[in-house]
Amino acid sequence: MEDELKRELEKRCLSCSYIVDKGRCLFCTRDFSPGEVIISQEPYVSVPNRTSKDSRCDWCFSIGNLKRCSSCQVVWYCGSACQKSDWKLHQTECRVLSKLDKNRLNSLTPSIRLMVKLFIRKKLQTEKIIPTTSTDNYKLVEALVSHMSEVDEKQLLLYAQMANLVNVILQWPDISIKEIAENFAKLAANAHTICDSELRPLGTGLYPVISIINHSCLPNSVLVFEGKKAVVRAVQPVPRGGEGKPNDIEESSILEGYRCKDAKCNGFLLRDSDNKGFICQQCGLLRDREELKKILGEVKLTTENASMNYSSGNRADASALYKMIEKLQLKLCHTFSLNLMLTRETILKISMELQDWGEALAYCKMTIPVYERVYPGHHPLLGLQYYTCGKLEWLLGNTEDSIKSLTKAVKILCNTHGESSPFVEELLSKLEEARAEASYKLSSCDY
Repeated sequence: MEDELKRELEKRCLSCSYIVDKGRCLFCTRDFSPGEVIISQEPYVSVPNRTSKDSRCDWCFSIGNLKRCSSCQVVWYCGSACQKSDWKLHQTECRVLSKLDKNRLNSLTPSIRLMVKLFIRKKLQTEKIIPTTSTDNYKLVEALVSHMSEVDEKQLLLYAQMANLVNVILQWPDISIKEIAENFAKLAANAHTICDSELRPLGTGLYPVISIINHSCLPNSVLVFEGKKAVVRAVQPVPRGGEGKPNDIEESSILEGYRCKDAKCNGFLLRDSDNKGFICQQCGLLRDREELKKILGEVKLTTENASMNYSSGNRADASALYKMIEKLQLKLCHTFSLNLMLTRETILKISMELQDWGEALAYCKMTIPVYERVYPGHHPLLGLQYYTCGKLEWLLGNTEDSIKSLTKAVKILCNTHGESSPFVEELLSKLEEARAEASYKLSSCDY
C-alpha cells in the first residue's frame, strides 16, 4: 500500500520523505503557482460539531431541513441523498448506537463518535464492504504519529477511559483497547477542524494524507474546505522541495509577551536571569514580576465577569467589561499582542450583535495591522478580515474605502478558496456592486 501511495503522490507531483525530528513530510516535485491546488482529500472519517442549539447533517454538515435517523435517534440528515451516501457506514453504526442506554448516549461526544466510525470503517474495508484506495485505507491511519511518549499520565488515563467507552459501545471481541487509545492520541495530533468558507468550525475530520504535510510559521500554502473535502492551495510560489522559516524570538515576544514599562519605548521583554521580572531588550528597564502578576489577575477576573455577562445575554455590559480588559492589556502588552487582538475581536463581535456598525468598523480596523503582522499576506484569515472591514464600510456609506478593502479580500481569497467557489463569486459580486455604486455617486456629482 505504501508503494501505491507513492505512485499516487507522484501523479500529483508530490513525494513523501522522512526527516529526523519532523517525521514524514510531503514535498513538491515541481513548482506550484499561487491559487493552484496542490492536493485534496475527502475525510477518512468525519463528524459534525454537536451544540445545544443546532444539529448538523452527518454527511454534508448543513443545518437546514434535518430529520433524525428513526432507528438510532442520534444521527441527522438533510435528505435522502445524504442518508444514502452515508448508509454503508451508518448501517453498522446505527445498529451499535441503537443498543446504547441514555447515559451512554449522553457520553457520545464528537470525539467518541469519530473513533467509533474510524473502527467501523476499518472493519468494513477489511471485509471489502467499503473499497480501499491508495489514499483511503486504514494503513494510512496506522502510519500517523501519535506522540504517545510525550503524553502526560493524566492525558494517558483520559485516553484509556475514552478507549474503554469505545470498546463498550462496539462490543467487538477482537478490538484492541491499546490501539483505540493510541488512535485518540493520533486524532489529537492529526485531526483537522472542518470549516466553512469564512473559517467557522463545522466539525472534525481525519485526512491521513494531508496530515503528512508539515506546519510552518510562514506557510506557502493553506488548507481550506469545499464541503468536507480538504483542499491545499498554494498562496505564494511553492518551489520544488521548499521549506518554511523558523520562529523569531523578538517577534514571538512582541506577539505573546509583555511591553516595556516605559510607554515611549517599543522594546520587547525577556525574563531576567534571577527570575525577578522581565528586562526590556531595548532600554534595559526591568519590569517587576509582581506588577505583571497583579495586572494579569485583574484581566482574569474581569474576563470571567465579561464571559458570564455575555453568556447571560447582557451584551452591553459584556462590551463595557471587555473594554476594561482592553485598557488593562494596553498597560501589559504591545499593540501587536495576540491577546489584545483577541479582546478587540470579541468587542467587534459584540458590536456587530448590537448593530453598532461604527464601533464594529473601528475595532475591525484596529485588528487588521495585527493580522497583517501575524499572518502572511496571502493568509485566508487576513482576507476574511479585509472582507469584514469592506462590508462594514459599505454599510456605513464609505463606498471608496469599501472597494479598497474588498479588493484586498478578493486578491487573497481568490487564491485560498478558488475563483470559481460560490463564496468568492459572492464576494466578487459585492465588489462589482460597490464599484457600480461609487460610479453612480461620481456621475451624480457631475450634474
